[in-house]
Amino acid sequence: MDLKEKLVSSFMAFEERVDVHSDLHDIRTKALKNFENKGFPTKKEEAWKYTSLNAILKNDFTVFPKQENAIEFNQVKKYFLHEIDTYKLVFIDGVFSSHLSSTTHDGIDVCLMSSALTKPKYKMVIDTYFNQIASKDESLTSLNTAFASEGAFINIPQKKVADKPIEVMYFSTGNEAALMVQPRNLIIVGENSHVQIIERHQSLNENPVLTNSVTEIFAQKRAIVDYYKIQNDNSEANLVDNTYVSQQQESHVYVHTFSFGGNITRNNLNFYHFGERLTSTLNGITIIGEKQHVDHYTLVNHATPNCESFQDYKGIFSDRSTGVFNGKVYVEKEAQKTNAFQKSNNILLSDKATINAKPQLEIFADDVKCSHGCTVGQLDETAMFYMQSRGIPKKEAKALLMYAFSNAVIESIKIPELKQRITKIIAMKLGVNLGFDL
Repeated sequence: MDLKEKLVSSFMAFEERVDVHSDLHDIRTKALKNFENKGFPTKKEEAWKYTSLNAILKNDFTVFPKQENAIEFNQVKKYFLHEIDTYKLVFIDGVFSSHLSSTTHDGIDVCLMSSALTKPKYKMVIDTYFNQIASKDESLTSLNTAFASEGAFINIPQKKVADKPIEVMYFSTGNEAALMVQPRNLIIVGENSHVQIIERHQSLNENPVLTNSVTEIFAQKRAIVDYYKIQNDNSEANLVDNTYVSQQQESHVYVHTFSFGGNITRNNLNFYHFGERLTSTLNGITIIGEKQHVDHYTLVNHATPNCESFQDYKGIFSDRSTGVFNGKVYVEKEAQKTNAFQKSNNILLSDKATINAKPQLEIFADDVKCSHGCTVGQLDETAMFYMQSRGIPKKEAKALLMYAFSNAVIESIKIPELKQRITKIIAMKLGVNLGFDL
């Protein structure tokens, strides 16, 4: 039985476990039908032209963990931002870990999707927001919707500022020979509110893992959302991350994606505009080697006037690694006075490394400022020679140039302790001590 057949056949048992009479039954059933019709995406689809899941899908994945697996904080402490106090939502093999988590209902909700989906007090919120901005057509999003039961539920009411960052951590223990998990996150940020969120998926051994994640973010009027995705997993970990963002008037949403580890990583990041004078910012740094594969697929849908979007993706590829950047800016006829800027800059450190880039603009308004650009090249030999002539060893000179190449995105990190952590990871990826105070 292949993975698709296993998932479809297990759906009825899943619904019995989470309550077949739930209001979500029809939503789940329609989503499963779409996945059953379409199956897993293939390279025949334009959006997946450069990314194949075939090798991953040959694994015999367990789709529901056979038991709850406990881990101790000292086993995973290094993955947390322990230098500062944070709220924590921690999941182990897809199951919530209360003893590793720090949740709250004091003015804001930092709690579980399972609670939000089943408790009457959240019914109005779920009816209003759940599955409203996520694609009903994309097959992997539909698969996640069909099995949606657990993940992070974050609700920041109007005129509230989350008093500390929120860490959302998904750990895979490797106690299963191969495991598939499907977290579902719902984040609602009310008018004039502000939140910082850090999301990470981390395997604790080398057994294969496939994570199919969906996150819906709703930013209301004048809300500020600062979202960080840390992707630095083990060599057998595979991640498909689907994020959908709905923005209202004068909101600011920043999504920063740091892709350093894992086997195959696919980031689908979609922004939709529903108000004027709002700003969308998409930043990313990818540093990979060996046979790693990272695919960034972005969409910013400008549907309203006087809005801005900025995309800045940096990629450094060595060995036989492969990168993909497929970024689309869509400007509808009504979206006059749009400012939309997109760039993808890439460095290839090996003649066997590959980058496939396809920046796209579709503009139907006539009073806009839009640009897109893509560069692919090697390190500047003149700069390398200059630094070596000043006594900097070749390895360190090479690392400093690559760090400088990434610096604009690093400087956009607004949590100082996280900036230090990312800088340290980059230094480790580049194989040098950059001499910064970490």
